[in-house]
Amino acid sequence: QVQLVESGGGLVQAGGSLRLSCAASGRTFSSYVLGWFRQAPGNEREFVAAISRSGGVTQYVDSVKGRFTISRDNAKNTVYLQMNSLEPEDAAVYYCAAGPFLESARETYNYWGRGTQVTVSS
Repeated sequence: QVQLVESGGGLVQAGGSLRLSCAASGRTFSSYVLGWFRQAPGNEREFVAAISRSGGVTQYVDSVKGRFTISRDNAKNTVYLQMNSLEPEDAAVYYCAAGPFLESARETYNYWGRGTQVTVSS
């Protein structure tokens, strides 16, 4: 069992930056692939980024490549999403998730946080 709690969301102007954090409980944090997803009103929850157990492999959706960076600190049981050059289209509730596979499909993730709101003003 893994419990995930996101933080770091807020209101930022277009072009600005935010860093999201997701703290996990449990001793098995390093055994999970971690992902970030987002959901805007009226839209389905979409994949943003994922990171392998060791942190050596990452995956991103095309729309955030070069702007967002996912990282993890297994000693702190925390995964991060650094978001730079934010655009109004990035506004959404951001969720972190844990699962066994480095996949973009949300169905492969077993554990989810409750989300943190990111608002980007133009």
